[in-house]
Amino acid sequence: MIDFKNSSVFKLKPIEIAKAREDFHKFLINGEEIVAVFKTVRDQVVFTNKRVIAANVQGLTGSKVDYTSLPYSKVNAFSIETSGTFDLDCEIELYLSEVGRVRFEIKGAFDIVQFNRIISEYVLG
Repeated sequence: MIDFKNSSVFKLKPIEIAKAREDFHKFLINGEEIVAVFKTVRDQVVFTNKRVIAANVQGLTGSKVDYTSLPYSKVNAFSIETSGTFDLDCEIELYLSEVGRVRFEIKGAFDIVQFNRIISEYVLG
């Protein structure tokens, strides 16, 4: 499992859904679809309408990948932090039973308020 306490793992940049790792599609169940994709240098995180899936690429060749699935049904609370004048990054924090706090820092332009609405529908729905 990914070490979510190490937030440097999750300094993410938003990318187009079409640029998500192809292997994510193998994990999706019927009716599940990707709503947002973020990446680091090698890793990716997708938010679907059911869960968050993180792909942590390991090793020099990158052939070994650790996948962690965080279902919205296990989210007890969540928060967002919008970007500011000097701090352009925004943040999403999910508090999950069994795992604890999971923090995602998003670099660059991203509409975190709209994204909060999307996540709210899935967590509260």
